[in-house]
Amino acid sequence: MKLRTTAEGPIAHDPEGERWIRLDGERDLLGLLAEGEAGRERVGAALAAADAVEADPAAAGLPFRPRSMRAFMLWEEHVIQSSRMLVKHFFPAPVWRLVSTFEKSGRTFPKLKPNKRFWEKPTFYVANHTMTLADGQEMWWPSHTRALDFELELACVLSAPLVDATPEQARAAIGGWFVLNDWTARDIQADDARHNVFGPVVKSKTFANSIGCDVVSADGFGDWTRATGRVRVDGEVWCEGATRNPAHEIGEMLAYASAGERLDAGDVISTGTMPGCCGLEIERWIEPGQTVELEIDGIGTVANRISATAGPTTAVPA
Repeated sequence: MKLRTTAEGPIAHDPEGERWIRLDGERDLLGLLAEGEAGRERVGAALAAADAVEADPAAAGLPFRPRSMRAFMLWEEHVIQSSRMLVKHFFPAPVWRLVSTFEKSGRTFPKLKPNKRFWEKPTFYVANHTMTLADGQEMWWPSHTRALDFELELACVLSAPLVDATPEQARAAIGGWFVLNDWTARDIQADDARHNVFGPVVKSKTFANSIGCDVVSADGFGDWTRATGRVRVDGEVWCEGATRNPAHEIGEMLAYASAGERLDAGDVISTGTMPGCCGLEIERWIEPGQTVELEIDGIGTVANRISATAGPTTAVPA
């Protein structure tokens, strides 16, 4: 099932009638997902009811309020290409000459590849869940960067708690899937990678994420490793990608994240950037005034216009 949240509560998509139906009496999208089969049966009954009341899908905002956010990195191709482009565009020129000269041999420069830890344990960082934009909200140009970028990511939200979970328990706690844009400051990321003791995800990643208004239940979405998507800027397709062949499986990722701590309903888990689906990798840079739209097939879209007049205090939902 596909759900959105309006001021009056969750609404559900009727795939046969191509309409959205109001779910009277339902106040919490996450609670509905947590009920599993019972919740799906109620939604099905609401969609089939003769007196079903249509809802305005354009009135939807954030589908839920994130309790926390963890962003994983799962694709070697993305690691190598984004690292290569960081060096090319933001490292000192002699470093890029060294890398590009080496790679003329047809080999990948060793330091661009992820280390063995990447394959041994899932890699993630904890993002700032309080700076979350809804679909249609204006995105500001952060004051500390010259190189704002988008990242197309498939993310899920938990509908049940996890503590020292097994992969099987972790998979069962996934409530639904949605589209996430992990906005990134590339010049800051490069500087942090070279100088910051905490690594490249400090000020380059803490200022904003965007979440699509559509959430598809775990059972309704299917195999997350077969997802496909694309990014449009002002209506033009800039890049396309897929989630096939991740370094780790979702149950393993969530089990690792829950080791020694409690995860709970509302916690967001992003699987990371689809290979080739950020401006850095394709060497195309967004600018103020443009609208960036991310889409994942079977779920929906999230779009934000970059505005010169928006700011962190006005663009984030109250």
